[in-house]
This record gives sequence, structure tokens and C-alpha cells, in this order.
Amino acid sequence: MIIVIDGINQHLFTDILDEMYQLRARVFGDRLGWEVNIENGRERDAFDDLHPAHVVSINDDGDVVGCMRLLQTTGPHMMADVFNAILDGEPPIRSAQVWEATRFCVDTKKLGRGRGKNSISYVTSEVMIGSFEYAMQAGVLDSIAVIDPVMNRVLQRSGNAPYDYLGTAKPMGKVVAMAAMMDCSEERIAGIRAYAGIEHDVFLSEDAALALFARSKSLAPANQDHKPLTDLERYFVEQISASTTEDERMATLKLIETLTDTFSPEQKVALLGTPRAFAHEV
Repeated sequence: MIIVIDGINQHLFTDILDEMYQLRARVFGDRLGWEVNIENGRERDAFDDLHPAHVVSINDDGDVVGCMRLLQTTGPHMMADVFNAILDGEPPIRSAQVWEATRFCVDTKKLGRGRGKNSISYVTSEVMIGSFEYAMQAGVLDSIAVIDPVMNRVLQRSGNAPYDYLGTAKPMGKVVAMAAMMDCSEERIAGIRAYAGIEHDVFLSEDAALALFARSKSLAPANQDHKPLTDLERYFVEQISASTTEDERMATLKLIETLTDTFSPEQKVALLGTPRAFAHEV
């Protein structure tokens, strides 16, 4: 499922953005070997400071498994300031109705092959659908993307082929880069949906995204050894998950605290999560 994080709501999604930057580091730095800026296991650049829109895919386990960055072309953007050699001397496009799409990636370690919901193909299509639908709602007509020949073939066979290219393909470090143009249209979105078999609304609400992400992170330490939960442990997990107020959470806390012989301090923290994680859920 998709959540769009932009300059307006990014203060709510700092943890999700942090996991997204870690995914980008693993993909662009570790797997692809791009010359990107990685600090503390996170890949960020100057364009992330311009409040772009990040289209982020979160799976049912609450993990970030895909993303794409959308940036207006009226100001600084990669096509104008990094990859301008592709344009063969022509000026870059600058229009409020043309956005730049960059930093697309998916988590190949968590996603499998094929066409299922947890596949690379599915999440790729989901991110594309979310990006184009979000852009259309903002009045965007076209998207420009710097891609390599491999990604170009992926787009062509997934109902999302570029309708034009700018300039000519050029070697950029370890890859060949090309500038592809794609219209933000109902027809394009329909083609991607038909290819992936995605008919439902792909967007999560902000509350749903925060709850899914926070709950998965707060409960993960409780079962790191993958042992089945006992009935009592399952009961407390359900109570914490169902809590909607601080009073309800504290009532569960008091009950757990009476069971000192059953749960260690670490297990209690794992079951209850952190105050920050809980704050995301209410």
C-alpha cells in the first residue's frame, strides 16, 4: 500500500522516511554501486531537502519495500543540475505541470519474483500507480525520469512505456542514463493496473500508515526468535493493538506489571512498544 510523504506531512513520518533512506542506501549504494552520498547507512542528497513528494510502498508487515521521489521542475532538480549532459545542450524543461521522478527502488531482499502481491513486479506497479495518480490530482501532465536501459525495458513490458525521450543516452558513472517522458494520464494508469491486476485503491490513509508501521516496529522485538506466542502473550498484543487512549494502554500496563514472574522487563517493553510508537497510533 502507498503513502505519499511531502513537505506538509513529513513531520509525521520521520521513522518511515528513515527506513526509506536506508532502503535507498542498500539499493543504490550496496547493490547497484552508484556513487551516492551514504551516511550512517542512509542515502540522501540535496534534493531531499527541497521537500519533494516521496511515494512509499509499505507491505502488510509494516516494512518499507519501495519508493519514488517526485520533484517539481520549476526549481533545482536532477535533470537540470546533475544529468544535463543528456540534453545535448538543450535547456531543461521547467514547468509546474511537469514533475521529475527519481530514486525509484524496491527491496529485492524482501520481495520475490513473479506477479504476486509480495513480488518486485507488483510493488513496482503499485509505486507507479501511486505516483501517477498523486501527480494527476496535483494537476501534473507529464513526468520526466532519468532511467537506465534496464529500467526502460521494465517500463516497456509493464504497460508503462515512455512516449518520448529527451536528448541522448549518456554514460554516467557506472550506468548509462537516459531521460524518459511519461504522460500522467488515465490511460497510462489503466495500462499499469491491467498489467499488475491491481483494481483497488492503492493509498493508505495517514492514520492507517502510521498505525501499521508503528505497530509492526513495536511488536517485532517480542518475537525475534520466531517462537509461537502463548495465549497470554497474544492477549496482551491484542489489547495493546486495540488501545485507542493512553488510559486504555496504562490499564494494560498495570496488568502486565502484576505478572513479574511471567514477563521480563525486556518482554514488557517489547509488548508495549515505545511511547513514541504508541503516539503514532492514537
